[in-house]
Amino acid sequence: MNYYLGIDAGGSKTSAVITDESGTVVSRGMSGCGNHQINAELARTSIAAAVNQALQVAGLSRSDIKYALFGLAGADREADYVVLRPMIQSLGFTNYEIVCDTVIGLRAGTRQPYGVVLICGTGTNCLGINPQGQELQCGGFGYAYGDFGGGSGLAVEVFRSVIRSWEGREEWTLLTAAVLEMLGYDSVERLFHDYLDHGRPIPVDLAKLLFPAADQGDPVALRILQQQGLELGLSAGAVIKKLGMEKIALDVVLVGSVLTRNAGKYIIPEITGQLTEGCTIRVLTMEPVGGAILLAMERAGLVIANKVYDALKHQLSIEGADTAWAKA
Repeated sequence: MNYYLGIDAGGSKTSAVITDESGTVVSRGMSGCGNHQINAELARTSIAAAVNQALQVAGLSRSDIKYALFGLAGADREADYVVLRPMIQSLGFTNYEIVCDTVIGLRAGTRQPYGVVLICGTGTNCLGINPQGQELQCGGFGYAYGDFGGGSGLAVEVFRSVIRSWEGREEWTLLTAAVLEMLGYDSVERLFHDYLDHGRPIPVDLAKLLFPAADQGDPVALRILQQQGLELGLSAGAVIKKLGMEKIALDVVLVGSVLTRNAGKYIIPEITGQLTEGCTIRVLTMEPVGGAILLAMERAGLVIANKVYDALKHQLSIEGADTAWAKA
């Protein structure tokens, strides 16, 4: 029996999954932060811990793994791989590969070996792979480098909109009462001075307030969410054009909590408006680590049957994904 190991290492957690060639999950391992850009030593220990746990639960050794695929957050540039190559090599696998976590997110959301992935979680990112295997990343490096939004950026938009509304530079918004309640203040004036005087960071959770406000027709919340969709669509459109995929049918996979939950009414239509004909939006309904397993199988020369996709999707489904927008 052949076994495959997939790893999804992100800023908050690291997930390792081992399956057989039928796509049956035989074990899982979980640990903490696996992003070397946050803390390289912590990432090394987290990835090793998740891998060791998965192997121990399965009763397997490294030599039993036919191929291991590491999908790592922050694996963006050569400067990152200088750190990551020796880190992953030290784990002792014979056949393995390192890719950015955007790549496994794409592979988890489509049954094609090419396409585009849009990520909108804490931050945003976009990556495309064309039928010739060429890859192109657009974004992922923050607002100063062209990005907009993601959970942390949207939280800032919520906060500043409340401040602007209080000052008279923005129209009245339902976000004001919601922000005051979440943060425990009785007035925007008190919030303003307390945050300014103490240099308090803006909580990422403020982004969650956008959807209920938009559901009630709040124009400020609607405008922020629509801008998020427009910016993501522009990224996808740029990647499609640069990779020469304007005239082919392809999937655009949406990954991240901002997109997989309740994004349909506000963000997805704006994304769609920037895409070429032949693009199909697919909200990710399978954990990205499933994409790492699929890539491991493909790198080992396995032709993936539909029943393997079905097995992985069933076992690694994302709880709470907005399946009304998912076309699988």
